[in-house]
Amino acid sequence: MNAKKQTLWTAGFTRITVATVLTAVGGEAMNLPISLLVFDETGSTLLSALVLVCGMLPDVLISILIAPFIDKGGKKKWIVGSDLLTAVLYLAMGWYVGRHEFSYGLYLVFVLVIGTISVCYRLAYNAWYPDLIPVGLEQKGYSVSNTIYPIVTIAMSPIAAFLYEKISMGEIFFLVAAITFAAVVVESGIAEKRKEQEESYTFRRYWADIREGFAYLKKEKGIRNIYTYMSITQGTSEGTTILTQAFYQTMPYLTVTMLGFLKSAEMVGRFLGGLLQYRKEIPVKKRYAFTKMVYTVYNLLDIILLFLPYPLMLLNRFIGGALGISSATIRETAVQCYLPEHMRARVNAFFNMAMSFGCVIFQLAAGSMGQWMSYRRGVVLISSFGMLCMVVMIVLPAKENRPIYEAVRSKS
Repeated sequence: MNAKKQTLWTAGFTRITVATVLTAVGGEAMNLPISLLVFDETGSTLLSALVLVCGMLPDVLISILIAPFIDKGGKKKWIVGSDLLTAVLYLAMGWYVGRHEFSYGLYLVFVLVIGTISVCYRLAYNAWYPDLIPVGLEQKGYSVSNTIYPIVTIAMSPIAAFLYEKISMGEIFFLVAAITFAAVVVESGIAEKRKEQEESYTFRRYWADIREGFAYLKKEKGIRNIYTYMSITQGTSEGTTILTQAFYQTMPYLTVTMLGFLKSAEMVGRFLGGLLQYRKEIPVKKRYAFTKMVYTVYNLLDIILLFLPYPLMLLNRFIGGALGISSATIRETAVQCYLPEHMRARVNAFFNMAMSFGCVIFQLAAGSMGQWMSYRRGVVLISSFGMLCMVVMIVLPAKENRPIYEAVRSKS
């Protein structure tokens, strides 16, 4: 008797995918215009970096503190509630900025508040998402989620730059609010498995859960290595993005629209790399070697980026995108299979905290470097540091790292 073929596209997975697309569209339509506006109004890479830092600070400060509540409770309510509150704030900002002059302090506060809400959303999303993927289809599932943002960015980077030049920021806020409300409607229809009723969550139990999370990380050296390096490579990426954007906004032969297409080139690569991951999986035993190769090439591509003519910059970002999405899919598949279900939010909180801390440090460093050295030299220094950290944290401790990359999910 032939067993029914297992499908990835269950009702829950389909809905979370659609909601993720809507959230990604809204985020891309908002983030680039804010970044462009702040630099145009201030002319400072440091002040531009500070806006990005405010968006990251909540991850550094509250991820670990909020994670136990998410591990213990339903994830759906956190996701729906976060998006609903975000949409309301977008509406409020749209109304305000349409009636007042540019205020740098207002955007700092806004980004800080949105960043705080996003902490709750991301922790709940990352903890819930594995449960919506059928067992055995994890790499396909993560290839889909990792491909969404590339596809959206391919379309939205030039569109977001165009919207910034053609309509007001208030109108952009209203547009993104509508998109976010649509995501809330879709998320509300996802079924969530109910857990057995537990005892009331006391302050003592809360701190016990915090300690349990840190105890788990203390014994898992491989998880620490991978997450620490990811915080550094994400930070170097954010730093080079600040300097690259300033490079494009100050060089007479480059434009903001060309910057948008540079982002699109990377996302085309990510889309095709994700499609390949969906159709053909990397064998478990080859995941670690493949990851080391990707990280090496990616850092080299960053080092030479701003020394290339524009057509080769596009090719550079295309290759980096294709390789980057492949390593990200492998890492998420392996790590989420390796982590116990009841620890996901707490360990992912550490990941978010480490990632955000890395981003804050490198954003401030890049913003400062852009004030006293050429943007090209700054990119080279930051990317070279990333290469050194990759060797120390990913290549050398193979004994601790390899078992994580070769992890598979239990059917139980």
